[in-house]
Amino acid sequence: MLDKLQMFIAVAKEGHFGRAAASLGITQPTLSTGIKQLEDQLGVQLIFRGSRFGGLTPEGQTALVWARKIVGDTRQLREEMRFQRHGLSGQLRIAVIPTALTWAARLTSRFSEAHPKVRFTILSRTSIEILSMLENLEVDAGISYLDNEPMGRVSTEPLYEERYMLVCAADSAFAAREAVGWEELDGQKLCLLTPDMQNRRIINKNFAAAGVTPEAWAESNSTIVLVANVEAGGFVTVLPEDMARFLISGKSLKIIPLKGVEVAHTVGLVAPYREPHTPVLGTLLREAKRMSAA
Repeated sequence: MLDKLQMFIAVAKEGHFGRAAASLGITQPTLSTGIKQLEDQLGVQLIFRGSRFGGLTPEGQTALVWARKIVGDTRQLREEMRFQRHGLSGQLRIAVIPTALTWAARLTSRFSEAHPKVRFTILSRTSIEILSMLENLEVDAGISYLDNEPMGRVSTEPLYEERYMLVCAADSAFAAREAVGWEELDGQKLCLLTPDMQNRRIINKNFAAAGVTPEAWAESNSTIVLVANVEAGGFVTVLPEDMARFLISGKSLKIIPLKGVEVAHTVGLVAPYREPHTPVLGTLLREAKRMSAA
């Protein structure tokens, strides 16, 4: 039944039989047969069907909660058995907000030094996508904001607080300044992250508190693109300090602290709530705690 539950979770996530089949690497007829067999085993209809996917039935909504729990518990059992036989090993999938990728590298590097049998897949995603991926068991953990938007029932471990910096060219009028007020960026040629990014929503709030409506002349979901635009000339951008320092290294660019209305936001490790966690994930949470304390 486990493979059928995984099919059901995929269909619920994608809202489309073809995309769900592709995500699982199977044919659509195989997927449809699997879902029908699951419905026969459970004795209920799980999905409204017409010419296309019509959503989950009430019974399907309830079954989805159980499907995620059963699949998650099965994976945890496998992890426990692997740990008993081989120690900490396996693959950890982590989805990370773009502005925290440098911290993800630090965390996984430190973890790998102590536990070389564990491998990592690190994906850059928005905060909303991270929560969805955790819920649908697509990743094992995330690194995201902990205090700006609802997160649901998860385990968290704070890593750091964001401090925002202006990134500008060395010949910018701001380059020699010790600090710049958010209000001073009114009318500047800004390149910013796209509005679906939580970092952009935080930055917009800071601008609004300073009485400024920012005009983004260029937008991207990549911090590399933002800094490349600044380096190419004419643009300025706003990034968290750690990411800004990493991206300007070796470039003729300056970073200046932004002052005024800014409110710091905590970024940390996020994992599905489970007691206990798998050995690998539990160890990762403890390593994040040690990093934060240091």
